[in-house]
Amino acid sequence: MRILLIDGQGGGIGSRLATLLRPQLPEDCELLCAGTNVLATNAMLKAGCTRGATGENAILYNAGRADLILGPIGVILANGIMGEVSPAAAAAVSGAQAVKILIPSATCGTRIAGVEECRLEDYLKRAVDLALREVGL
Repeated sequence: MRILLIDGQGGGIGSRLATLLRPQLPEDCELLCAGTNVLATNAMLKAGCTRGATGENAILYNAGRADLILGPIGVILANGIMGEVSPAAAAAVSGAQAVKILIPSATCGTRIAGVEECRLEDYLKRAVDLALREVGL
């Protein structure tokens, strides 16, 4: 299974997801990352991603090849993450066949009805639990 983490800015969400996921994944799961900038990519690589790439094309290319995508909700919003996510990148992620597990964020100006507000760490743990279920663990 190919799991893709996508993040921007400093890569805090993606790196935390990598830290939580990596020790629990079977060896045949490939944990990849695509950052909107080099800081985000490096943070996710340091946290345990197998391979990573940076920029719009990295997101376009890898989103279409992933089985599972995790990241902040801004990765499916045109101009999300303070403009770091291009409309093309958002379309590639939202249109990908992969299952998408997205982390809510109050900073993106998007609210999701039915999602209770909680600490970021709680959202991240829930996302990891969902990802592990998708992997079959």
